[in-house]
Amino acid sequence: MESEPKSTALVIPENRSLAAGGGQVVPALVAAAGDKASRRYLEFFAVTIENPNTRAAYFHACRRFFAWCEHRGLEELVAIEPMHVAAYIRALGKDFEKPTVKQHLAAIRMLFDWLVVGQVLAINPAHLSMAV
Repeated sequence: MESEPKSTALVIPENRSLAAGGGQVVPALVAAAGDKASRRYLEFFAVTIENPNTRAAYFHACRRFFAWCEHRGLEELVAIEPMHVAAYIRALGKDFEKPTVKQHLAAIRMLFDWLVVGQVLAINPAHLSMAV
């Protein structure tokens, strides 16, 4: 696998209230889906994960996944399919040990679950992907 994709596609949401408290940023794929998606993305890390180490690890995992998606030309959140998640997990497995890969998949699954529950997406593409 190539080195971690460098994405400049992190943006400050247009709704400045989402950027309060130090200029939070969301991946461009999420921001392009609108303020509701941006808010849900930020809330996922602020509301659902209490442990600061887990929050940081999941934030890193999700940012890395979205950078990988953008590097492959995905421009919309709804364009992410199970095959993309599976390809990402396989690629990650070439460079990292199984526990790291499992943690990344868990973070991605939980984030997409949160987006589905918030009615940002209809399905969770990470639930249909392979097991690690």
